Amino acid sequence: MKRNKVEICGVNTSELPVLTNAEMRKLFLALQSGEMTSRETLIRGNLRLVLSVIQRFSHRGEYVDDLFQVGCIGLMKAIDNFDLYQNVKFSTYAVPMVIGEIRRYLRDNNPIRVSRSLRDIAYRALTVRDQLTNSKLAEPTIAEIAHTMNVPKEEVVFALDAIQDPVSLFEPIYHDGGDPIYVVDQIADEKDQDSSWIEGIAIKEAMRRLNEREKKILTLRFFEGKTQMEVAAEIGISQAQVSRLEKAAIHHMQKYVT
Repeated sequence: MKRNKVEICGVNTSELPVLTNAEMRKLFLALQSGEMTSRETLIRGNLRLVLSVIQRFSHRGEYVDDLFQVGCIGLMKAIDNFDLYQNVKFSTYAVPMVIGEIRRYLRDNNPIRVSRSLRDIAYRALTVRDQLTNSKLAEPTIAEIAHTMNVPKEEVVFALDAIQDPVSLFEPIYHDGGDPIYVVDQIADEKDQDSSWIEGIAIKEAMRRLNEREKKILTLRFFEGKTQMEVAAEIGISQAQVSRLEKAAIHHMQKYVT
């Protein structure tokens, strides 16, 4: 295995070795005495740990090979810096380092550009958070992180917010068995009051064209915020019928709303 590159394509991950605690200790002692072959054995013996970590990022749409290689860089750093005489398991020490390496990779490849100074503060804050978590065995507060960094709390919050991943307007945030609700559905423009007023009049006029059951369904769904299942229970029909009638009513209203 090369020092800075790990191949995963074509590798049967089920055949990767698993090291016992005794084997790990023996290998770390050998590494500290300068036996570099033990480093390669430690890397290969902990690749399963990297595989378990990258599963947390499987929803990001990144290539698994890329995440695996980046995660292995974090693993190598953990092996090189691990203190065998501290009362902590290697996996407890290594997982935050692997996660941190992957997060840095993802943020550096983020399409939204964030200033270098903000990113530096955010990375320091994440590192301090991991260090405090390991030492206190509890998640630190923003105030504790800021105090350790000697940075104003507001600056830490701003920096961490700046490196958050963007969310698509068309990402579904709720699904009740019918049509999903997207982020864009929850965004309102409060500035255009005149347009909203005119649209309100048009909607009321279009509602008059519906029969009583269609009016009831749309009122419960969009004015009272009930789910299709709740509407179905109240009216006494199936959720599938509610979905079909709701779509038909909206389609009918569209003829009168321009």
